[in-house]
Amino acid sequence: MLDKSWMHIQNRLSPEYKEGVSKFLDFAFGMTSGDTIPCPCKKCNNVLFKQRNEVEADLVVNGVVTGYTRWLLHGEEIETIESSDCDSDGESVHDILEAHFGAHNVERWETRDLGASDSEEPNEGATKFFKLLKDGNEQLYPGCSRFSKLSFVIKLFHIKCLSHMTNKGFSMILDLLSKAFPEGNVLPKSYYEAKRIIQDLGLDYKKIDACKNDCMLYWKENSSAKQCNICGLSRWKVCGNGKSKNVPHKILRYFPITPRLQRLFMSTKTASEMTWHYNRIDDGFLSHPSDAKAWKHFDASHQSFAIEPRNVRLGLASDGFNPFGKFSNAYSIWPVVLIPYNLPPWLCMKQEYFMLSLLIPGPCGPGNNIDIYLQPLIDELKELWEVGVETYDAYKKQNFVMHAAILWTINDFPAYGNLSGWVNKGKLACPLCNKDTHSTSLKYGGKLCYLGHRRFLPIKHRWRFENKLFDRTRENRLAPKQLSGDDVLAQLHGIQFPSFGKTIKNRKFNNFTCIDGWKKKSIFFTLPYWRTLLLRHNLDVMHIEKNVCDNILGTLMNIEGKTKDTIKTRLDLKEMHIREELHPRQEGDKIIIPAACYTMTPNEKKIFCEFLAELFQLRVIFCDKLYYH
Repeated sequence: MLDKSWMHIQNRLSPEYKEGVSKFLDFAFGMTSGDTIPCPCKKCNNVLFKQRNEVEADLVVNGVVTGYTRWLLHGEEIETIESSDCDSDGESVHDILEAHFGAHNVERWETRDLGASDSEEPNEGATKFFKLLKDGNEQLYPGCSRFSKLSFVIKLFHIKCLSHMTNKGFSMILDLLSKAFPEGNVLPKSYYEAKRIIQDLGLDYKKIDACKNDCMLYWKENSSAKQCNICGLSRWKVCGNGKSKNVPHKILRYFPITPRLQRLFMSTKTASEMTWHYNRIDDGFLSHPSDAKAWKHFDASHQSFAIEPRNVRLGLASDGFNPFGKFSNAYSIWPVVLIPYNLPPWLCMKQEYFMLSLLIPGPCGPGNNIDIYLQPLIDELKELWEVGVETYDAYKKQNFVMHAAILWTINDFPAYGNLSGWVNKGKLACPLCNKDTHSTSLKYGGKLCYLGHRRFLPIKHRWRFENKLFDRTRENRLAPKQLSGDDVLAQLHGIQFPSFGKTIKNRKFNNFTCIDGWKKKSIFFTLPYWRTLLLRHNLDVMHIEKNVCDNILGTLMNIEGKTKDTIKTRLDLKEMHIREELHPRQEGDKIIIPAACYTMTPNEKKIFCEFLAELFQLRVIFCDKLYYH
């Protein structure tokens, strides 16, 4: 009889427990010819196969799964199973395993016990994709080297979409081409045959009608509604004769992300790169998001997710742009893009790995109502977190259940406010300082000035006591507390926000007022893990670098219209009784503005511009050499 008393020891650091783990591992690996076994810890639950040192670490950290007293998955009673496939009570061992661990996992275990290799057959979705790859290598006709069957059909579909060709016309062209091409061509004969070839790509999108005032989506239970439940506006446009046709006011384009995440594992090269972030050497540099505290905090908070390195971590970015800028039309369309961070830094920010998930229509930006349009994406993300999707790993030749999670969003400052729900204008504009934001209204500039930044310095820093250099006060306050997700939910608890939409009733609220600094409860908090994130929203580097650089250079070079050193600024300095050497002076009928020490002279401007031109030229030469190398 095997000694299993160690499994009930509470102190997993005791010598008795460690000795029991060692004996269990000796037994389990002695019953298998491979180098991995199902890990029986509480996190893995005999689902993940691991090596000896990994199983030993998991059993010490997590403990043994409750109720696993018969080691059927590790070789115990193996003779009885082989002879009669039933236990001493007459109950089938197969039924016991299936009841506890599921039929799919039992099938995998039994396959391994029979001595099969670790490789598995692709699932149904992967099989369809590999069939597409076969079509991609199939010649259009014997001797054709320029087009494959798949590439030619896709190009024809592209022409059909751009020219608004009918399905009947497309079928007629296909029939003509198939007769004109040499014998043995594999061109489809009709539109429906061609569509059947490319439909397995899984890269289609869904059209979801939306209210003109951004109040709701005609989706799920409201998919058949004829008018908005909030503002009562008709779903359809009205023609000039007063008759309504079934043409919606707005259409949201939604691109499901699950098939594209699965496609990342269809290529052996990309699939191997999807675990690049795992077991990296910590060199002390922040060269990838996996080096950040937010990533490590997420892994520590959700160990069941982090234990599978193939689970996908995503970043979300969104901003508005005008696709008709060349025609001087005022229009704002908002794409929502996802970035997979599993890949190394030289791949994850490449355009081919950006995933467009939503295309929010205009003509005006959604603003605070962006949550209405995010609903389909959030719904899919919840399913990917809670249930996952079976995916075939072409590199390891295994099927696994892939999960995905968003770690943070990346936006400019206006979009930051739209996604987070915090008002980023007025007296409480800083999302980090929250209700502790320190702001002062400038008398002459007419803007709010956000002071109090010395609070973030060390408590004994000398600048905290320099009153003349700043606002004539000493700074004794501590830095504001960084709010966790639970702190934010506590602030939002009990607040009743108005419904979404750009109706006249809600317009004033959406644009000018807030409740305790909040405009809404962000839809991201419906994700089960969102409140546990250390960093939920980020500001993108591009806007910060450009705006700060423009302001600094404009001020140093005293560029008209760009400098921040204006007469109003000098008058505000005088009003605050600081920087007396910069105060404007009245001399007769003229107002003299003293030159600041940081303002460049004409000669200094010339030298600075020549330096920038030389630096740019060196950069061009370096990039050319790098390209040819």
